[in-house]
Amino acid sequence: MGHRGILVTGGAGYIGSHTALLLRERGERVVVLDNLSTGFREAVLDTPLVVGDVGDGALVRRVLAEHDIDTVLHFAAHTIVPESVADPLKYYRNNTCATRSLLETCAGAGIAHVVFSSTAAVYGIPAGGYADEAAPTAPINPYGTSKLMSEWMLRDLAASSALRYVALRYFNVAGSDPKGRIGQSTRQATLLVKVACESAVGKRPHVSIFGTDYATPDGTGVRDYIHVEDLARAHLDALDYLRAGGRSETLNVGYGHGYSVREVLASVARIAGRPLAVREEPRRAGDPPQLIARADRIRQLLGWRPALDDLDTIVGTTLAWERRLIETPWG
Repeated sequence: MGHRGILVTGGAGYIGSHTALLLRERGERVVVLDNLSTGFREAVLDTPLVVGDVGDGALVRRVLAEHDIDTVLHFAAHTIVPESVADPLKYYRNNTCATRSLLETCAGAGIAHVVFSSTAAVYGIPAGGYADEAAPTAPINPYGTSKLMSEWMLRDLAASSALRYVALRYFNVAGSDPKGRIGQSTRQATLLVKVACESAVGKRPHVSIFGTDYATPDGTGVRDYIHVEDLARAHLDALDYLRAGGRSETLNVGYGHGYSVREVLASVARIAGRPLAVREEPRRAGDPPQLIARADRIRQLLGWRPALDDLDTIVGTTLAWERRLIETPWG
């Protein structure tokens, strides 16, 4: 393709590995940097892997030089909201401080483009449960705050240098590679679709609903669930946009509609062909009642066109992956 190399930090993790796979499929030169604390060597497939931390400036400088990198897709982060509430400094250390180190190293190496993995958690509890990019940022947990601080650093670095970026604010990611090559293998996962599918295949004795008294149609939390492959393609679209000279942007990535916890569990039970054992629990700290994307700008600006906007499809690919992990566990 004639382009220089791409560094994917956290590329052995869930979203990073799916994005790296799509980049390789279209002929990009990719190298993954991951400390494998939560990622899996198996998820990288045949992409070159460097094991290490994004906050290790000497290591990152070496990787950028040896692989002729001009673009960084930055996924490496801790992402569990309840854990961030219980241990906030872990999130500021790993998500914010390590990102500051990475950006400093990128600036020194003359990196041209960064695509940053941000989150809808920066919005906190938006009015009406919907958020567009102009909605106030008011995170209600340290995870969201740690990501917002990283956005600010990117903004200010871009204003003072030639670096350009796209920050993608994800809504609720779910699903797995439709071809079954890779998937979400996170230990002790907290994402609802995966947890429910683990319960459906017998890996968990039950699935919990955290909060049944929200002001939503059925009392349970409502989220905008996006298939991981559609999200991965948004990163490729962002990369193409930057390569074409696009200015720095912050964009939502979601489908623009939501499903409740009960609706998700009903889909899992239907696709699995068996009922789920469900427990109703108190609300968790840091969970908004409803969070749905207003995501017109990414369609207009990047030409992003999701192809897997269907709850049963999301559940079906997740369930297929869980069944495969029973036969061939990772890690």
